[in-house]
Amino acid sequence: MGELETEAEKSRGEIATYLRGMADQLDAGGEVTLELGEEAVALDPTEPITFKLEGESDWSEGESEAKQSIEFELVWWREVEGAEDGTLNVSDAR
Repeated sequence: MGELETEAEKSRGEIATYLRGMADQLDAGGEVTLELGEEAVALDPTEPITFKLEGESDWSEGESEAKQSIEFELVWWREVEGAEDGTLNVSDAR
């Protein structure tokens, strides 16, 4: 088990570049490397992959701003033989 999550403000162009790189890795097959801040994790998605997409807007009466978001999630199942096979191996991204 494990989770690696980050949050950072980026420009639309920077995000598009990151997503294109992710798409290229998925298209090529094999491992997909996520670089999140100073850390990285390599995952090897198996077929089939469930693609979840969510768009959301949160606004309350009297507020002058609404929080809006887009979330992408890829989910797949992998056979494991033990705890080591089922954990994330986080490394230094440098």
